[in-house]
Amino acid sequence: MSKECAICHKSVAYGNAISHSHRRSNRRWEPNLRRVRIVVNGASKRAYVCTRCLRSGKVQRAI
Repeated sequence: MSKECAICHKSVAYGNAISHSHRRSNRRWEPNLRRVRIVVNGASKRAYVCTRCLRSGKVQRAI
């Protein structure tokens, strides 16, 4: 099971890498996840959160 953001559920995206000669191979786009302590229902817990959610203030970090 791959990791995903605990807030927005962003996970790995799959697609093709296309070379200059237009040959295709599989590739992955990994989300930029950080393991941080967050406040959930008044209690702190560790979770993987993407940097976009951290930056936009969608999550409250625990001390």
